[in-house]
Amino acid sequence: MTDIPLGDLALNFGVSALAVLVFIAVVMAVAIRMNNHSIIDICWGPGFAVVAVVSYLTSIGSDGNDLRRLVVLALTVVWGMRLGLYIGFRNRGHGQDKRYTALLKHQQGPLIPFLIRKIYGLQGVLILVVSLPVQFAMYEFRALGVLGAIGIAVWTVGFVFESVGDYQLSRFKADPANSGMVMDRGLWAWTRHPNYFGDACVWVGLFILALGDPLALITIVSPIVMIKLLVSYSGKALLERGMRKSKGQAYDDYVARTSGFFPRPPRPARNHAS
Repeated sequence: MTDIPLGDLALNFGVSALAVLVFIAVVMAVAIRMNNHSIIDICWGPGFAVVAVVSYLTSIGSDGNDLRRLVVLALTVVWGMRLGLYIGFRNRGHGQDKRYTALLKHQQGPLIPFLIRKIYGLQGVLILVVSLPVQFAMYEFRALGVLGAIGIAVWTVGFVFESVGDYQLSRFKADPANSGMVMDRGLWAWTRHPNYFGDACVWVGLFILALGDPLALITIVSPIVMIKLLVSYSGKALLERGMRKSKGQAYDDYVARTSGFFPRPPRPARNHAS
């Protein structure tokens, strides 16, 4: 049994889908004009902010708990915009990411349908699916309670890990003395991917925040999809393949002493026989 107004929720999903469609179409048009499809990486986080704002506005006048709606809106927008700004500053002056350059070499047929199939359509669908807890939360009338506090705490842990990890990495790369070295300091000594671990916690936290109604349990698909992306597809797996090629033994040693995802104290360094 659910107290969520399913008709209103369905309307919200439709409006969110339309907003994402327009957002992705604009991003694609700008990327084509600039000949740089890395822009979609910058717009990944803000895409969720778009859904959060649209869902909040669409749910005005519903019986959704106002505090829950405001908290979920704020946390989603803060996370999404910080991520977009960070990637934007990181990518300045670097041109198109080699992933997109390699993909475009295999273009078949007209450009726009190809881009929709291979890049932009998939991104749009993922934004809609992963944002399900945000949409559900806008229509739940129950107060946040203990579960809400737990969700905020988990989100906060994730946001701190992601933000601090990104800051530490940017400072490390900005120092010429670290050229060619492996980042193994700060949070990066406890996990090889503090930013990805943080992302996962953010979406687990938002999922918990959506649990004001039993039906919202189905939104567990959101953190599952996000974690799968971060660990097996566009995140950890892809990055580590490149790091092994570029850093060699130094990265293998780092892998041997540092957790691949969940933070833990580093193991003792290996001693190589001379």
